[in-house]
Amino acid sequence: MEINIPKTSTVFSSLLRADFTTQWRNRRSAVLALLVPVIILISWKGVIKMFGGAFVLSSAIALGLVAIGLMGYSNSIARDRDKGIFQRLRVAPIPDWAIMISRLTVQLVMILLVTLCVFITGYYVDGIHLSAVGYLLTVMSALVGGAVYLSLGQMIVGLIKNPETVNSTSRLVYFAFIITGMLGGLGVLGKEAKEIAHWSPYGAVQTILAGSLQPDLWKSETTTALLVTLGYTLIFAFMGIRKFKWNTK
Repeated sequence: MEINIPKTSTVFSSLLRADFTTQWRNRRSAVLALLVPVIILISWKGVIKMFGGAFVLSSAIALGLVAIGLMGYSNSIARDRDKGIFQRLRVAPIPDWAIMISRLTVQLVMILLVTLCVFITGYYVDGIHLSAVGYLLTVMSALVGGAVYLSLGQMIVGLIKNPETVNSTSRLVYFAFIITGMLGGLGVLGKEAKEIAHWSPYGAVQTILAGSLQPDLWKSETTTALLVTLGYTLIFAFMGIRKFKWNTK
């Protein structure tokens, strides 16, 4: 008896559709991820005169990326692992990496949506106009920056098995990024805290976003921030992949 095994591409496309369907069913969390940077962008309209449009846009996008990687990705992975969904998926004729690639693809689409929402709000509400090159480079930088938080979320899920603990840890890290990133970056917490915040994952991502928004002002410090961002991504991803377990046992 001949058994027809479906192609990996066919199974992957079905898995991708299922992941997008799940994301749509949980659209409330997706809407919140979109609203957070937009609300910050609108409320910071008065800050544009002091720090410039690039600073405000980069801050809004950076916070949106943190929400997607920590609040969205890590919690969804922990929840599905606890329910045994990954164990059942591994029985299907598809490699393990394809399962994670499907999940990451959904999050990358969310990153693009957040970035576009910030662009539209900045243009029509705050009157921030960028060049076509600036928009394109910022989209690319948002994907690079988003990879940092996705890999950080992967590391949290890899080190912690309990979904409730993952949820509380991701919230704590998210809050820490807000404090050190927003307040520290503005110098409210002092000079040393400002320097630490500048080279933290949040600060490095914000730096490359700000440099992308204004390509003419890209400097050596921005390039260094890009290399630091890639370094964070590699470290977090290595730890997250190495420690990740497909079940909670």
